[in-house]
Amino acid sequence: MAIYYEKMKKKAVCALLLLSLLALSVAADDAPPSVQVSPSTACNDTTDPTFCRTVLPPRGSSDLYTYGRFSVARSLDSARKFAGLVDRYLARHRGLSLAAVGALRDCQLMSELNVDFLTAAGAALKSTDTLLDPQADDVHTLLSAILTNQQTCLDGLQAASAAWSERDGLAVPIANGTKLYSLSLSLFTRAWVPTAKGSSKHGGGNKKPHHGHGHGHSGKKPPAANRRSLFDAADDEMARRMAIEGPERTVAVNGVVTVDQGGAGNYTTVGDAVAAAPNNLDGSTGHYVIYVLTGVYEENVVVPKHKKYIMMVGDGIGQTVITGNRSVVDGWTTFNSATFAVVGQGFVAMNMTFRNTAGPSKHQAVALRSGADLSAFYGCSFEAYQDTLYTHSLRQFYRGCDVYGTVDYVFGNAAVVFQGCTFFSRLPMQGQCNTVTAQGRSDPNQNTGTSIQACSLLAAPELDAATAGYRTLTYLGRPWKNYSRTVVMESYVADLVDPAGWMPWSGDFALDTLFYAEAS
Repeated sequence: MAIYYEKMKKKAVCALLLLSLLALSVAADDAPPSVQVSPSTACNDTTDPTFCRTVLPPRGSSDLYTYGRFSVARSLDSARKFAGLVDRYLARHRGLSLAAVGALRDCQLMSELNVDFLTAAGAALKSTDTLLDPQADDVHTLLSAILTNQQTCLDGLQAASAAWSERDGLAVPIANGTKLYSLSLSLFTRAWVPTAKGSSKHGGGNKKPHHGHGHGHSGKKPPAANRRSLFDAADDEMARRMAIEGPERTVAVNGVVTVDQGGAGNYTTVGDAVAAAPNNLDGSTGHYVIYVLTGVYEENVVVPKHKKYIMMVGDGIGQTVITGNRSVVDGWTTFNSATFAVVGQGFVAMNMTFRNTAGPSKHQAVALRSGADLSAFYGCSFEAYQDTLYTHSLRQFYRGCDVYGTVDYVFGNAAVVFQGCTFFSRLPMQGQCNTVTAQGRSDPNQNTGTSIQACSLLAAPELDAATAGYRTLTYLGRPWKNYSRTVVMESYVADLVDPAGWMPWSGDFALDTLFYAEAS
């Protein structure tokens, strides 16, 4: 049965709304956002009232809209200064280790994106106190991603600290920027997201972890293999390859190219095809389609921020394979270990495998990283061990996909929905536990979280085969950051998952602020 792309796009948008179930409404503040209040009063329900009072003008009164716009403007100034600081550090990088240079380059990209996101957010808020729900969600998403980007920069620098003593020169600007971005997000949610009022200070609907399964050991069989094929078997060859045949199942395209290792296509590498794609498409004229023929493509591919609305179509899982072997042990940052990384908005991938072959002993080694807003993956496989699928930021949707891994193999801080996917826990190194998710929400006002719906969580063949040896504990997830949010609903959880369900990160870290839930 063929997938109708437009219908699936609507489903993806609807599916993202499932994440709203993760937050509970709380009592609204007494004063509506249009009422004039003092800066001190405006700061009362922010995440850091003391810091807030050092940022907002000390005299006079304004409404929350004005304070929010002021804070976003201050954040943009801060982001521009930090981007310049990172550029200066990179300009004198001689003598730095590969890990230190890699961390700085991660920070460079993150700071550039933050300038872009704050510019867009400021433009959206500049002329109006009223945003339609989709517009408010867009700005909320951008401001949430800015904090994620800042945290990614910090994580990379901390990981490289042993090889680079100068990283402390960036620590204070990062900390100050994080507080300012958090303030902007806090004021925005109070002014433009009414249901979030009161959540800034208290963390919204965060709950202690839910232990145990309501459904995991019920004896139900996994859902039947009902993954919808992307192309009907009766489609002719061109329609099958391009997914653009028929008036009701069309995908508007403004260009189609092919990649073939044997030279029969327009390009022989995926990277060359991406580099030649048009810049800054807005989606109104359709996607730029890159059809990647059967083959194993040994390359690391990046879809940069200006390569928007690319659709990449392969010949199927295990047929079209993009593979690499970068890892943290070999000197790469987790962020840049990805075999395939996508930043450009509106990216779609179908019928492909993304693989990292570094192996469990190389620790963090990402198969695919997505920081692309409104990205979607259909009928794809992501294969690695630790940190397989990095759902980094913004809004993402996965349907009918397979994910293989061991430790934290779905991690990041996107607003991400998985539907009809299968998560295969593999055999880790001896002494390690499997954790399917490690969600990285770091601020109570971020609109992020991981939603797993109508999926199966199973043992990979090698883990099944190893049951006669040492026992491997497997958990649904653990909290990577303070406000981690994950929901597993209407899914089959095999007996390999420990009855506790969830695993602490370290001691009681985040146990009072996370939100974990299971629902049948």
